[in-house]
Amino acid sequence: MQTRKLGRTGPTVSALGLGAMGMSPDFYGPADEAEGIATIHAALEAGVTLIDTGDFYGMGHNEMLIGEALKGGKRDNAILSVKYGAQRGPDGQWLGYATDPKQTRTALAYTLKRLRVDHIDIYRPARVSPLVPIEETVGAIADLVKEGYVRHIGLSEAGAETIRRAHAVHPIVDLQIEYAILTRDVEQKILPTLRELGIGMTAYGVLSRGLISESALAGGSRGGFRAMAPRFQGENFDQNMKLVQALKEIADEKGCTVAQLAIAWVFAQGEDIVPLIGARKRERLTESLGALDVVLTDADRARIEAAAPADAVAGGRYPEAQRAMLDSER
Repeated sequence: MQTRKLGRTGPTVSALGLGAMGMSPDFYGPADEAEGIATIHAALEAGVTLIDTGDFYGMGHNEMLIGEALKGGKRDNAILSVKYGAQRGPDGQWLGYATDPKQTRTALAYTLKRLRVDHIDIYRPARVSPLVPIEETVGAIADLVKEGYVRHIGLSEAGAETIRRAHAVHPIVDLQIEYAILTRDVEQKILPTLRELGIGMTAYGVLSRGLISESALAGGSRGGFRAMAPRFQGENFDQNMKLVQALKEIADEKGCTVAQLAIAWVFAQGEDIVPLIGARKRERLTESLGALDVVLTDADRARIEAAAPADAVAGGRYPEAQRAMLDSER
């Protein structure tokens, strides 16, 4: 397994990280718990060290699943990245974000219990709260670093100015944000800021929520989160499938799947970027890991960007109400 270092001060992690969200029955429909645990085990055996979760995935279920998977000494081989702060009601609806110092400490206390660990490797607010200055949030996590409960601090979906303010309080090791062939906005201000400050990126949504896949081309499921995502709706979906088909033609020539091509493209954007793969089954994990064998030349990258230009995707990556809550979109 190749490795990459997260920022100037962060840990060295596997070149691909495992995003565990889909292993809980929540955002993407039903999930097989036993298969999820088997997939985590297979990832660790393949040398994947970075495992990403959120305390609100499956209302805590995701953390408990990972805790179960890491029993028997497997925790020593994992670097845990955890998002917190998203508030949900008993019906699963979103209620906002809670990231003040007391709520930060409380959230971490529950996370440690659910994961059955004594520290978190990278802890980050899931979103930047408009009600709590980022300096207070990062300061609270910095106190937890001093106490030994957290090793490093990350951010998620933060804009360039917020990143600067947070980094001034305590070194930020990485920003978790969506980045894909069809999601390129970060290249304008956010990625240059990260590189200026020596902060890494863990890129999620590298398949654009499954849009860049053989399954989507075959008219696969659009339930769960996809039922609300603008890019999966009506004419938007039809337009986006034309882009994916063009990418598939390049993938066929390279002897890989279109999903592998998409992962390889993100991986090739810089050694400071670690793609997160949302595999919830072992077969998908195997496919994703195969992307590390796909070598893209400058000519390949030029063809990919010509087939799917940065501004060609139809529809936003989130519904408008959710996009309005993203500091990275402001």
